[in-house]
Amino acid sequence: MGASQPPPTATWAMLTPASGQGPPRNLSTLTESWLGKVCECLGLQAEEPHPGERAAFVAYALAFPQAFQGLLDSYSVMRSGLPNFLAVALALAELGYRAVGVRLDSGDLLQQAQEVRSVFRNCASHFQVPWLEAVSIAVSNNIDEEVLTRLAQKGSEVNLIGIGTSVVTCPLQPSLGCVYKLVSVRGQPCRKLTEDSEKQTLPGSKAAYRLYSPEGAPVLDLLQLEEEPPPQTGQELRVWPLDVSGGDCRSLTLTPASLEPLHRLYFHLGQMCEPIPSLAESRALAQKSLSYLSSSHKRLENPEPYQVALSEKLHALLESLAQSSQEGS
Repeated sequence: MGASQPPPTATWAMLTPASGQGPPRNLSTLTESWLGKVCECLGLQAEEPHPGERAAFVAYALAFPQAFQGLLDSYSVMRSGLPNFLAVALALAELGYRAVGVRLDSGDLLQQAQEVRSVFRNCASHFQVPWLEAVSIAVSNNIDEEVLTRLAQKGSEVNLIGIGTSVVTCPLQPSLGCVYKLVSVRGQPCRKLTEDSEKQTLPGSKAAYRLYSPEGAPVLDLLQLEEEPPPQTGQELRVWPLDVSGGDCRSLTLTPASLEPLHRLYFHLGQMCEPIPSLAESRALAQKSLSYLSSSHKRLENPEPYQVALSEKLHALLESLAQSSQEGS
């Protein structure tokens, strides 16, 4: 769900030239004028770069005109992030500012850096802005020694490498990577759309339940919208299992012998709702949960993925938003 772009005449978009000489100009308007030229140079349709991403870039550039860096990761690196960055960077250049660089955070970082550098060189020549050819390319995303070796090789076109997790952990003591994603705005469900299916999100505020077989083994975890009534023991359910890549497959029906609510509310509007479990309690819960899993889920080589499924209502919402997105594009 992308933010709509403010009107180009909005006063928030006014930026004074870097020299301090001359009247402020509308950076949003300048960006839109450059977008068509950039897309023509790159062989793209003007509507392909996402307007919400472009609005975010413009807002960032207004706040930090001397230090504008674009994260090309929200929708599509080459068809949205890069042209949006170039449009803003060239608009800034018209006011005497220079963008400092871009950051890549998913996919094949080495290949993407080389492709981005090639575009920078072409645009630098096409628009007669030599400095654009040397704009810094930074990369991040769980970089370890093996990836670092690839990125540091000659001709990689990478200028900066951000290492976070691997600085404080090692493969034998891995960390649990977590990212917050927006799923609802003022009560309206929304989702992240991207070329990387694993990074697409499920819309809406949700509740989660673990469903058990008559033998007491967990069958799957069910995600449903928060406002839906909870599943009932002994009542047949129709659910939509997710596959390991984040897509969905055909529905199935099952009848849980027992179930367990998984979602607990500890903080609400900045206030603690109930005491946070101690480390010992958390460890005991983790060990208990692991003991329920079958050996096929816990084996080191080719473990069987544990199943997660969506309720009918959540699946229908996901399908509806996906269709609306396709129609909008």
